[in-house]
Amino acid sequence: MSNTLLVHWPDGEAARFSTLWLRDNCQCADCRVIQTQEKRFHIASVPLDYQPSQIEIDDSNFVITWPEGHRSRYSRDFLVNCSAPQRADWQPWPPSFMPTGIDFDAFLEDKDAAIEGIQAFLKDGAIRLLKAPTAPNTLEALSRRLGPIRELLFERIHNVQVDPQGYNVAHTNLPLPPHNDFASYSWPPSVQALHMLVNEAEGGLSTVTDGWAALVSFRETCPEHFDTLTQVNVPFREFDEHNETFAVAPMIQLDALGAFSIFRYSNQLMQCLNPMDPTTSAFYEAYHVLSSRILSGDFTRSFRLNGGEMLLVAAHRVLHGREAILSAGKRHLQDAYFEHDNVRNMLTVLSRNYD
Repeated sequence: MSNTLLVHWPDGEAARFSTLWLRDNCQCADCRVIQTQEKRFHIASVPLDYQPSQIEIDDSNFVITWPEGHRSRYSRDFLVNCSAPQRADWQPWPPSFMPTGIDFDAFLEDKDAAIEGIQAFLKDGAIRLLKAPTAPNTLEALSRRLGPIRELLFERIHNVQVDPQGYNVAHTNLPLPPHNDFASYSWPPSVQALHMLVNEAEGGLSTVTDGWAALVSFRETCPEHFDTLTQVNVPFREFDEHNETFAVAPMIQLDALGAFSIFRYSNQLMQCLNPMDPTTSAFYEAYHVLSSRILSGDFTRSFRLNGGEMLLVAAHRVLHGREAILSAGKRHLQDAYFEHDNVRNMLTVLSRNYD
């Protein structure tokens, strides 16, 4: 193969590497800014057909001399670490799953509790924070662990109460089917925190649905329908008299390797597809099959979110909802949005300093 190097280690193992990759990943101080671990070398500075001039190999390293005389050393451990697969840390919920509960103060103040909570969040996509204050805007304090609040239109911190002037169905006593918020944004917020200030109403149980687990089952049993929902663009809109948000994207978005990226699911915000488009019929068949699976309850857990409790959901994966509110008792929920990358960063920082 052109532009590759086959390395035979003394113990008999062999591995093939791109020569351009090898040159680009030289770790020496001439090619890296040691202080920042950033690259100084740029791949465009060598020709496309770049090849080593000389190779020296021992049990744990090999050294390449390049045509211009530069020498690069590669340890076997470094090469193995670079080739380790990147594993997703999410896992579908077992039948007995309920979101892990973490003490609110401990989550903010104690490294062990924060690490436990964030690891559970990355794995399960949902955790609860218990014994939180019931003062409005307590969600601001979460920025210490989740990173800065992502501000969106309508309100920085949203107030959800039964309100005849409310701009969406969350402000009624009607049930809310599983959904994620702001599907009407081209990049919907990836973390949502819901804080119950007071809950004296009858009914209104909170629900969480493992959307990605439902998609695993859907892809295995209905691959053609699954593919349809990755290919057909769907319009979503949310608005009030002051704001208008609109996005068009497939319900299921995958990364380059086919792993789930965003599950954009909101019956409330979905707008009309073009009825003359030949893909619309196929879309609706697929949408019907998937929605029946989502609403079956197989992937959903229900619980009462009491005053002084918070629910955190990974909003590109987990759908949240609410059963109907049956009485007029006071029920006041606030929610705010954060970003998944910042949560993962916090775990990295806490773990780095932990020892």
